[in-house]
Amino acid sequence: MLIGINASSALKENPTGVEEYAYQLIKHLAVIPESRAHRFILYLNPNLKSSRLKDFENLPENFQLKFLNFPFLWTQIRLAWEMLISNIDVLFIPVHILPMVHPKKSVAAFHGLEYEYFPELYPFWHRIYLRWSTKYALKKSAKIIAVSENTKRDLARIYGASPDKVSVIYHGIEKVLSIKYHVLSIKKENHILYIGRIELKKNILGIIESYNKFRTQNPERKNQLVLAGGKGFGWVKIVQKIEASEFMKDIFLRGYVSEEEKNELMKNSAVFLFPSFYEGFGLPILEAQGAGVPVIASNTSCLPEIAGRGAVFVDPKSSAEIAQALEKVLSNETLRQNLIQDGFENVKRFSWEKCARETLKLLVNP
Repeated sequence: MLIGINASSALKENPTGVEEYAYQLIKHLAVIPESRAHRFILYLNPNLKSSRLKDFENLPENFQLKFLNFPFLWTQIRLAWEMLISNIDVLFIPVHILPMVHPKKSVAAFHGLEYEYFPELYPFWHRIYLRWSTKYALKKSAKIIAVSENTKRDLARIYGASPDKVSVIYHGIEKVLSIKYHVLSIKKENHILYIGRIELKKNILGIIESYNKFRTQNPERKNQLVLAGGKGFGWVKIVQKIEASEFMKDIFLRGYVSEEEKNELMKNSAVFLFPSFYEGFGLPILEAQGAGVPVIASNTSCLPEIAGRGAVFVDPKSSAEIAQALEKVLSNETLRQNLIQDGFENVKRFSWEKCARETLKLLVNP
């Protein structure tokens, strides 16, 4: 079978969760034995420059890279034209934006419907495009991949997607970081960590407000707050919130961090804080659990499904509840150890190899 994949998102220079999914999935599709019976064409936008391209250049011979030059509307014009003249058997879209022209056997992956729950946290035209592209992909795709049971339920409830058409395939996680180099006992200088895009929908304002309350209520605690990630919608409001904080000198915006920097931040953190308003999957939670870091996460959307027993769950709209959870996790060593061990057990459920195998099986029989 000849399988086409829109691989452009996998080569974004500073990837977030969705782009990481595309990259890891393709990388692991290339190494599982089942893929040797098929040929793959990876469609790439040459305007996206990435150091990860070298990884794709070393893929097996049954993987072909095809660069499609076009200055704008790359998916809906250039990729659509390629579909018109191509002879692929199935097209896989890792980020749900299906081109107007596509094979009858097309499969699209959905990573969450946050924009339906918090539309005010998205630019107007972006929201309009997301809704249109979701409806179109659901109608025209042969099969749909949802990255969590929660996302599958949302697709059915909000858009009327048939449950039979939607398959749940979880993201994976890279090799679990060694517990040997993570400091399990709390140290005064260990920081409170958030990793993800710095934007309103991730509840960054709530994180800052919760941190202010935590420090005010626990003056003996000097834990710093580290916010690592690229700029997103609402950046100015977030900076203003930090500047208005009594503890501004202990709040750090690190910007986008490399994998090496991320691992360093993880292993030196006292707790990973992820009270996002809504998520489709929540990959940073698994990365924290794999690094042996206690997790505090929202009790909404897919996060309890993904985090399992390895997290303390909070109402993301309650800064008081989040502050209380911080104090509890930072002061109770028994709770910390339980969260760490439960986190290690939880991440065993997820692997990119498993994700690749289940995805390939669906592509071969859409």
